[in-house]
Amino acid sequence: MHIQAIAFDAYGTLFDVYSVGALGEKLFPGQGDALAQLWRRKQIEYTQLRTMCSMYKPFWEVTQDALVFVCRQLGLELTIDAQNALMGQYARLDAFPENIEVLKQLRSQGMKLSILSNGTSHMLHSAVDAAGMQGMFNHLMSVETVEKFKTAPEAYQMGPDVFGVPAKNILFVSSNCWDVCCATWFGYTTFWVNRTGAPLEELGVSPHGEGRSLKDVIAFIEQVRN
Repeated sequence: MHIQAIAFDAYGTLFDVYSVGALGEKLFPGQGDALAQLWRRKQIEYTQLRTMCSMYKPFWEVTQDALVFVCRQLGLELTIDAQNALMGQYARLDAFPENIEVLKQLRSQGMKLSILSNGTSHMLHSAVDAAGMQGMFNHLMSVETVEKFKTAPEAYQMGPDVFGVPAKNILFVSSNCWDVCCATWFGYTTFWVNRTGAPLEELGVSPHGEGRSLKDVIAFIEQVRN
């Protein structure tokens, strides 16, 4: 495995999608955690349904649709102000604390870095800027280019197309097990950032590496090189 570049998933991997729970708790006391958990689940479900049915809609709009549905499901009164506040928070999600250090170290090793995400280009630039990650990435790849969400092959194909190398020479890093499994099927070398110690999905495929934080990616690359 000769790794020439790294493609990071964004949401859940670089940016904490559950950090919106803090604002959710302020707006809806006692419901912040449930809101964050269900919002993420419905968001992913909508991307998968839309891709299966070739009914693409930008990720920002899908995220908003998921929020509206989940608030109805939980019986929460989602005012326009609350909706705008929660969506605004989603545009500048908290980054995991080890990110900057790890990205700097990888860049110092000459590694080409990118993001490959369901998020729109505008969402990715906003999140990167809010996290202070400007200049860290060679490419910010959004599925809006192909109008199909991951796990569509067309979405994963962006990595080899942009870097000009086979998928096996790109390390795909994700905290979402479904994402990293499907990227492995596609042909990437893969690393699962399993922050919560979750079980592997029963899909008959395993990522090439696994760790509990982004720091473990560095050790994995060293292991592969040796």
